[in-house]
Amino acid sequence: MPAARESLLDAAYTALARRPWAGVRMVDVAAVAGVSRQTLYNEFGSKDGLARALLRRETDAYLRGVERALAQARDPVDRLAAVSAWTIGAARDNVLVRAVLTGFWSERLPTPSRAAVSSSPVPAQRRADAGVPSPAELLVQVRDRAMAALTERGRPSETEELARACESAVRVALSYVVAPGGRDEESVQLVRRVVLRSLSGPSPTAGGR
Repeated sequence: MPAARESLLDAAYTALARRPWAGVRMVDVAAVAGVSRQTLYNEFGSKDGLARALLRRETDAYLRGVERALAQARDPVDRLAAVSAWTIGAARDNVLVRAVLTGFWSERLPTPSRAAVSSSPVPAQRRADAGVPSPAELLVQVRDRAMAALTERGRPSETEELARACESAVRVALSYVVAPGGRDEESVQLVRRVVLRSLSGPSPTAGGR
């Protein structure tokens, strides 16, 4: 029941904005979504399952935003800057995305977990039960998506330099997520300078060899 599942996740997200996850009741989530409590349990299995599905959805939405930024018909520097701008904005607007990106989970939020064995008959829930990536794993996923998008159009062929530029763009964005400051335009300009240096300069470790 995709429509019911999305309605339940929307209701859970709205409830989380109003109260700590510990205070979110399954019966209230079902009522707001306009479905029975049994439907909720059929979809997610438990409150922990609901939490995993909610975290998975928000993480996937963030990654889709990364892909949209990379799909723009602009040069590599502009597209990596767009990824950074999206990352900063998504983290600012969505507390779950911020937690997944940084690994900082407040007591208000559901604790990320992975089901030992998922017996859910719902494919989307089996995927959610696998849990969300750690911040380090998510950074690698973003970097790999960026490299794939930039290299498929005949962009810079120096793989090491491109990987460094992609990772640097995300790391600069994360620094603004952890310690907000300045305007978004300033962070984007900093990303552009870092990326340009990564693409044209020597490896940071070259001098030590």
